[in-house]
Amino acid sequence: MSKIPASVLAFEKKLVPSDGLMYGTTWENRQSQASPLKLQEKSVRGTISNRLKKSDEGKLDAKIESANLQTVDNCALTPEQDTLKLSFTLKVLSGVEVPSACNHEEFNKTYTNAVKSYIDNYKFVELANRYAVNLANGKFLWRNRVGCDEIEVEIKVLNKGNDQSWIFNSLDIDTHNFDNLSSEIIDLGGLIAKTLSGETNFLLLEINAYAKVGQSQDVFPSEELVLDKSNSKEKKSKILYHVDEVAAMHSQKIGNAIRSIDTWYPEYTQQQKTIAIDPYGAVTNLGKAYRQPQNKIDFFSLFDKFSQGEELDSVDDEHFVMAVLVRGGVFGEKQ
Repeated sequence: MSKIPASVLAFEKKLVPSDGLMYGTTWENRQSQASPLKLQEKSVRGTISNRLKKSDEGKLDAKIESANLQTVDNCALTPEQDTLKLSFTLKVLSGVEVPSACNHEEFNKTYTNAVKSYIDNYKFVELANRYAVNLANGKFLWRNRVGCDEIEVEIKVLNKGNDQSWIFNSLDIDTHNFDNLSSEIIDLGGLIAKTLSGETNFLLLEINAYAKVGQSQDVFPSEELVLDKSNSKEKKSKILYHVDEVAAMHSQKIGNAIRSIDTWYPEYTQQQKTIAIDPYGAVTNLGKAYRQPQNKIDFFSLFDKFSQGEELDSVDDEHFVMAVLVRGGVFGEKQ
């Protein structure tokens, strides 16, 4: 088998979330009252708590005298509020069988035929149901999901002529298990599958998540990457994300949670947990890639076969390849 002949090959992502805006409310009035959450700046006097070099171990007292001054962003509910509301939209697009850029006509034909065969056989039902689970269980709340009495996710279809909606009790839905799906999740997954399969052009969803975290409690917007590494004491050491002064979560972070559906990698167990769809199964906070190229289980090894009409070892491999294509990216021989 030869490698893919297309030197230019790219796919647009088919799951397109917006940024998530954060509001404060009360659990009793969550449907009717919510006010935008603002970021607050704090200046704190910390202590030295990092590991010392061997040469500095005898100078600890001197270092403790030098306060660890920091200016950081913070976000919290008010004393009257006990519930976080996170609001965003998700657009699902069709057309995964057509690359956004491809410079090899013959490859384009074999690839399109392979995807059409997948759609005929599986209709994206497995992937769509998994995306629906991650919407229903509020996985996109990330740290805000921890330590909550109640979590509710309300999903509405915004397409013209479709008024379907669902309300999910998210704490009843496992974040790492895609079995035993409720009829509501299957209904939502069915709409996503129809769009990915090309039966409809697009699906637009509005998602409102409510997490009862407690009065005055901190909530956690996305944190901005600080590229300026200078040690100026006048600069903030933690910068949180906002949209027009409203605390927010990055669309990329929300998208990462929705596509955390990979249970097909070899090391998966209920303890190891689900990972986000990634060509190499990369989990940056663990510093590990679970799909190593030398084991021929990474996306590129599987895609080279799949795109040229060769049969993969398992259905799970096909699901993984298609999930990466839904994610999108640049996959040609020349990057």
